[in-house]
Amino acid sequence: MRIALIADTFPPLRTSGAVQLRDLTREFIAQGHDLTVLLPDAEVSGAYAHEDYNGADVIRLKAPRTKDMGYVRRTLAEFAMPFAMRRSLARSPFAQHQWDGVIWYSPSIFHGPLVKAVKRASACKSYLIIRDIFPEWAVDMGLMKRGLAYRMLDAVARFQYSVADVIGVQTPGNLGYFDEWKRKHPARKLEILPNWLGASGSAQCPIDLSQTSKGKRRYLVYAGNMGVAQNMDIILDMAQMLRDDESIGIVLVGRGSERERLEQRVERDKLANVAFYDEIDPDAIPALYTQCDIGLVTLDPRHKSHNIPGKFLTYMQSGLPVLACVNEGNDMAQMIRDKGVGQVLESDDAEQFTALAKALLAQLDDEDDIEERCKALFAQEFAVKSTVAAIVSHFAEGHATA
Repeated sequence: MRIALIADTFPPLRTSGAVQLRDLTREFIAQGHDLTVLLPDAEVSGAYAHEDYNGADVIRLKAPRTKDMGYVRRTLAEFAMPFAMRRSLARSPFAQHQWDGVIWYSPSIFHGPLVKAVKRASACKSYLIIRDIFPEWAVDMGLMKRGLAYRMLDAVARFQYSVADVIGVQTPGNLGYFDEWKRKHPARKLEILPNWLGASGSAQCPIDLSQTSKGKRRYLVYAGNMGVAQNMDIILDMAQMLRDDESIGIVLVGRGSERERLEQRVERDKLANVAFYDEIDPDAIPALYTQCDIGLVTLDPRHKSHNIPGKFLTYMQSGLPVLACVNEGNDMAQMIRDKGVGQVLESDDAEQFTALAKALLAQLDDEDDIEERCKALFAQEFAVKSTVAAIVSHFAEGHATA
């Protein structure tokens, strides 16, 4: 099938979303589909830039910059983004291209106008892959009140829902948020589309923990975004409680809005058991994990939606058990317990989190098959082959909605 994929993140970016879309792209091509990826890009010199990516056509369309800037400027730029992309697409060789289906990845919530235009021109169905329920999670976190800004962003989000023939959410716990959408659009479909990853990479890791000043410790690793939604202070709280235990080290790899503050705290509190590293090539992540014992997942307890971060998938794929701190009732917590792939806390109690870390390290000494359980969970729930098959099945059914 001829399919368009619209997103705002893609390699060479190293975000979890970019990695997911890289693997999704590779699998669409592997299954014989003709894929066109449409991306906003402020750096292209003309209206567009075209490149081949593993057999997929990647079209970078001129649009305002939306990353690494203040919230107000970013919001205004994101409002303009889909309209700028549409103008740029009209000036590209793909202006008259016809697709059998259009997929878009949220975040961002702003792609709706472009999706609607592409969908109408091709008379095809649309599939929304939604990973963050925004702006709801921002309200939950106390980053936004239900005022004018919220109402405007909520209207944008609801417009993108209105364009979708199918919405795929991460976990069963997120289905309830779309009850009203389902009542209004009974002919459309709502389903669970778990996060996914392709085959793990084999690049050499630039981080060699055996050469660090911390010696041969047992390492707890966090690899990913360090932002306000991640509640990473609980990791540093744990580090303080473990500071006299020279057998345990904590490795934090990545970037994000909170990293500088976290580094300052580590320096202020003289936490010699914590080491920061810049983000690395996603294909080198498996080689990092072979040096570690436990993968860390932390989410702010104020979250009310259900979220299974991409880093959880990479841990499972590598056979690395997880120590998680998540919001109460998060579907991931029950999954961790049911599948026996780690320890999980549904609060922000640092003492309990530290106790669970010690318990998991002891569990690793006593159990030989936890690595196999992790890998089995990944194969069962998160393989990208099933993701592509699930999406494509909807494009073969009937006609698009208006």
